[in-house]
Formats: sequence, C-alpha cells, structure tokens
Amino acid sequence: MKVNINIECTPEEARTFMGLPDVSALNAQMVEEMSKRMVGNLDAMEPEALMRNWMTLGGEWQKQMMGLMTQGGSGGER
Repeated sequence: MKVNINIECTPEEARTFMGLPDVSALNAQMVEEMSKRMVGNLDAMEPEALMRNWMTLGGEWQKQMMGLMTQGGSGGER
C-alpha cells in the first residue's frame, strides 16, 4: 500500500510545526558578515593579485609533488 500526503505550508510554518528554532536573525547576521568580508577582500580579486597568488601556490604544489615522487622512488615510507 502506498499513501501520499501533500502539505502546503511556508518554511516558517514547517519549522514551527517541527519544533525547529527560528534562525532567520542569525542567518541575516551571517549574510551581513560575509558581505563585509567579501567587500573587504575585493582587492585580492584583481587579476595581478590573483596571478601572484596562483603562481605561489603552483610552486608549493610542485615542491610537494616532487617530494612525494622522490620518496616513492626511493622506497621511503608514505
């Protein structure tokens, strides 16, 4: 036997019915904080700064890969 029940309600009504807390104020605060941080980090999104960061990360990644390959080739512990 298969039974389907459709309930139409808003998210707020569903939260209240299930006994879940209202986190809308916390959500608004988190969105505001994230927006502030994004605006503060916009200078890091400039193409020149991005390329500088990527090149630094690429060099570190290459060093790690070479270390792993050397370790694997010499039979060292993993």
